[in-house]
Amino acid sequence: MEAIGVRITGTGSYLPERVVTNKELETIVDTTDDWIRTRTGIEQRHFAADDEPTSALGAAAAERALDAAGMTPEEVELIIVATITPDKIFPNTACFVQQRIGAVNATCFSVEAACSGFLYILDIGAALIRSGMVRNALIIGAEKLSSIMNWDDRSTCVLFGDGAGAAVLQACAPDQNHYLSSKMGSDGAHTDILHIPAGGSAYPICQEVIDQKLHYLAMSGQEVFKLAVNTMASAALEALAHSPIDIDQVRWLVPHQANVRIINSVAKRLRLPEDRAYINLPKYGNTSAATIPIALDELVRNDLVKQDDYLLLVAFGAGLTWGASLIQW
Repeated sequence: MEAIGVRITGTGSYLPERVVTNKELETIVDTTDDWIRTRTGIEQRHFAADDEPTSALGAAAAERALDAAGMTPEEVELIIVATITPDKIFPNTACFVQQRIGAVNATCFSVEAACSGFLYILDIGAALIRSGMVRNALIIGAEKLSSIMNWDDRSTCVLFGDGAGAAVLQACAPDQNHYLSSKMGSDGAHTDILHIPAGGSAYPICQEVIDQKLHYLAMSGQEVFKLAVNTMASAALEALAHSPIDIDQVRWLVPHQANVRIINSVAKRLRLPEDRAYINLPKYGNTSAATIPIALDELVRNDLVKQDDYLLLVAFGAGLTWGASLIQW
């Protein structure tokens, strides 16, 4: 079989209408705007409406990506959604997106890799295209994190927001290939430092779970910080090592948007100037699997990425999971 390249032919993103500033959070939880900005870099975030599930966010981003790619929903062969806030435990959220956008010919499934999710599905989508199994894939990172936040835990409830980002991958000739290399990883020894303690088959929902708020997100922040910096920097270097590209040639580091200090620490480890790390965290907070595709869409729509630019995407999430992908625009 002849070699097949993979191109990103369209991007899209969607942020819910409601904007919640740090000042507004001061009226809800025991925190301050200064405390949040100093420790995270976050200034505001978007929250979805009660009747706006994850699939609605994902569908809105998907429609914009398809429009940018010049494709109709009926032409989509594969939909993959990365999320930790599915509409329901089952069916998978990709099927709900399919229904919303009318992609009647698509095969659909979802991936749960937390904040690394978009890079995981980028890898999967690219691999399936290169195998010849499909000619295109619509990949979506979408989250409604406001639905799993514990408003009694001020250390976590100020961090997250809702949103979605999407990209269209299409088969192409090898000399038009965008997807150069990647490195993914996981470490199940740290499953309890960033998780929802209950609600699954190991600890099903019951009155005790609800009373103790164990069905909401919980995190050990200091452990996460250290592991995030180490794993993202290492994955980025490994992805570069599997390519002919040097770090000095990278135009943009596009990191998972969790904390400005984490992002700057990763850039420092890579010896990359901070102004080449794309940051939109102050506007949106941490949207988990949606952070990287939202950032990618902003770069494209604001003409901040040019043809042949190298972009290094890096992420870290619960699991632990992590990854890095090197693409040439």
